Amino acid sequence: MAEKSFKYVILGGGVAAGYAAREFAKQGVQPGELAIISKEALLNGWKLLLAGTARLPGFHTCVGSGGERLLPEWYTEKGEDLEKLSFTRIELLLNTEIVKADVPSKTLVSAAGETIKYEILIIATGSTVLRLTDFGVEGADAKNIFYLREIDDADKLVEAIKAKPNGKAVIVGGGYIGLELSAALKINNIEVTMVYPEPWCMPRLFTAGIAAFYEVYYSNKGINIIKGTVASGFTSDSNGEVKEVKLKDGRVLEADIVVVGVGGRPLTALFKGQVDEEKGGIKTDGFFKTSVPDVYAVGDVATFPMKIYNEIRRVEHVDHARKSAEQAVKAIMSTENIEEYDYLPYFYSRAFDLSWQFYGDNVGETVLFGNDDPKAENPKFGTYWIKDGKIIGAFLEGGSPDENKAIAKVARVQPPVESLDSLSTEGIAFACKI
Repeated sequence: MAEKSFKYVILGGGVAAGYAAREFAKQGVQPGELAIISKEALLNGWKLLLAGTARLPGFHTCVGSGGERLLPEWYTEKGEDLEKLSFTRIELLLNTEIVKADVPSKTLVSAAGETIKYEILIIATGSTVLRLTDFGVEGADAKNIFYLREIDDADKLVEAIKAKPNGKAVIVGGGYIGLELSAALKINNIEVTMVYPEPWCMPRLFTAGIAAFYEVYYSNKGINIIKGTVASGFTSDSNGEVKEVKLKDGRVLEADIVVVGVGGRPLTALFKGQVDEEKGGIKTDGFFKTSVPDVYAVGDVATFPMKIYNEIRRVEHVDHARKSAEQAVKAIMSTENIEEYDYLPYFYSRAFDLSWQFYGDNVGETVLFGNDDPKAENPKFGTYWIKDGKIIGAFLEGGSPDENKAIAKVARVQPPVESLDSLSTEGIAFACKI
């Protein structure tokens, strides 16, 4: 099979890959220089960006991250089928699964035996979901058990909802996917039960106080929440479709649809032993260079110096995927000196009529402020995290654009705090005066 060769190769078809390609185009990449390799038949992250939302009403995606949409001036779409998507300056190698990477020889080998050579490689392989089948959970291979990661996953979930009007869904997991999908399914007239083992939802980010608001709000919307247990098995009907979820505490839940959101893992196996790794990801510097010359890693797979905290971290979020991709391409293409990556952690979500944003780090003492009554018509409340006498993190539900900018500034500036009681009284006003 003929060998292909490119100056630049982006390995991956998600959001990080899309923004890397866009930055290459902005930096003047020439026709034939850049290829994007994706094992999917279409570029999932890009389709999400172009569409603005997945096909499930009420479920929000990465356009809300503050990134720009990918606009028509830098791509050419031929026909209605996104499988035919082609870019004016970029070669797309879709349906191409890379099974071997030989970093010393700058060579990638596909499952079909095709060899692809590169001069500079950007690893943007992202993460894959953790599946219950990976843990040997009984019946976890039943039909209508969904993991939302790719466009096809969203499409299949929508079809299941249409096929099961007013059906029953069990959401396994209390994180981002759990909270956002529970709201989306409820909006689509599905009876929803959430199941998660932790004492409250979103435990990696939320305090107990923040979580209490959302759990009561969701309960008031008719969503049943079961905490402190896990799904231990599933039963199916004669068609192989899931019909029951068995919980470890002995309860059994009826289910027409199950959505699992229990985390993911970065896709780094191709490069294991060939590049340095740290904290579960590929170790990079402030320009996303790896330990090997001409190899960069961005998005979920990259462990990088978080300058603001003088720590090495790995971040799984679309905002970082976008910004890290842009940083890497600027480092590759720019003729001017660029600053090291200086990322401020940022997370957000929208569900029902709610919308929250978080900036900074969630360690230290906390101060809850504002109106956190779940029955309020327009609840607005937040939390500050204080460490060593300074605010280092801020969360706000129901904030205006200016207020959200204010909490971002507070998390970046890290102003000193003299009195926690005064901070609780001032609330968002404290951030707005910084």
